[in-house]
Amino acid sequence: MNPVGKPGKTASLMPVEAALARLLELAAASPISEREYLPLAEVQGRVLAEDLISTLDLPPWPNSAMDGYALNLADWTGAPLPVSQKVFAGQAPEPLQRGTCARIFTGAPVPAGADCVEMQENAEVQADGRVRFIETMAAGQNIRPQGQETTVGELILEAGTRLGPIEQGLSASLGCAGLNVVRKVRVAVLSTGDELVEPGQALGPGQIYNSNRVVLCSWLQRLGCEVIDAGILPDDLATTRTRLGELQDVDLILSTGGVSVGEADFLGIALREEGELALWKLAIKPGKPLTVGHFRNVPVIGLPGNPASTLVTFALLTRPYLLRRQGVKDLEPLKFKVPAGFDWPQAGNRREYLRGRLEQGRAIIYRNQSSGVLRSAAWADGLVEVLEGRTLVAGDEVGFIPMSDLLG
Repeated sequence: MNPVGKPGKTASLMPVEAALARLLELAAASPISEREYLPLAEVQGRVLAEDLISTLDLPPWPNSAMDGYALNLADWTGAPLPVSQKVFAGQAPEPLQRGTCARIFTGAPVPAGADCVEMQENAEVQADGRVRFIETMAAGQNIRPQGQETTVGELILEAGTRLGPIEQGLSASLGCAGLNVVRKVRVAVLSTGDELVEPGQALGPGQIYNSNRVVLCSWLQRLGCEVIDAGILPDDLATTRTRLGELQDVDLILSTGGVSVGEADFLGIALREEGELALWKLAIKPGKPLTVGHFRNVPVIGLPGNPASTLVTFALLTRPYLLRRQGVKDLEPLKFKVPAGFDWPQAGNRREYLRGRLEQGRAIIYRNQSSGVLRSAAWADGLVEVLEGRTLVAGDEVGFIPMSDLLG
């Protein structure tokens, strides 16, 4: 991997790390403070609003990790031991009679006085019902001690944790019927441009179907957001101002298109004239003309309109912003190094995120990396990161971010 400097080329463009830091700073300044209590079955994908503290030891008593026999090692001299009781999971056993063993099953409480469980495979039941143990045993073996997993007062899940099936199951194991979660972020999604037509309608001259709205609405729902579909904005400044002004009860206005420097980029004009611009133009490809600001105190993120640009900037910048608004702390997507399965002879002055996938342990990229080609993302299973000013030959290491880690 060879560095190739291009001084001056990126002077007016904000680096990706700086843009993300600024977005997270803005998000932290306007957190979603409202919370709601939901039944445990309904918290999938939501964000925990307060620390979950254990109110019990788990397990609440020592229990057997095996089907076998519980005994006190002091009673074992090598001679067979009689069985004094059977203990099933869900039963309360009697204290172990001295000089005996207890038949016990996985998960069952260990009788008081027993300090060892031997698995049934290492025991021989004699004709008279007594049990002979054929392997050397140790105190505590095959016994799960009380509080092995959690103890009373222990922090189990931190506020800001995104809740999935495992977290739901862990909460259930502590007896929680429901949890306090952060209110959903309300996001208004709008698209800009006279060229856009919704799927199902007839295309006119120069028109294309609006795919960005479908991608973003679905993605936002997967992130646990409440989506307000604000439709398509025509290329008209007065209408843009009016429609933006109508969206005052949302937490974020998320738009696609109309944020670069063209004469028809009315969203950017409206933000400059009636709002506040926090950042604009990033050293990222695809996605340079991302715009972040406020319109009448409502946060606005304007994504570029080309489908691949929309996807990349939403995944890497908007997604962490939305999660931080809900208090999520762990925002860094999974990224690991893999060998490139391609050459990249021309260094760029922006960080590039190529749509690619892994084949035989190497990252390969889609043949057409145009920002207008959404098919590249459907073919890919991740984003391949190529740093600014770098060339590559096959075998050089690149960063790979799985799409599965970005979509949820």
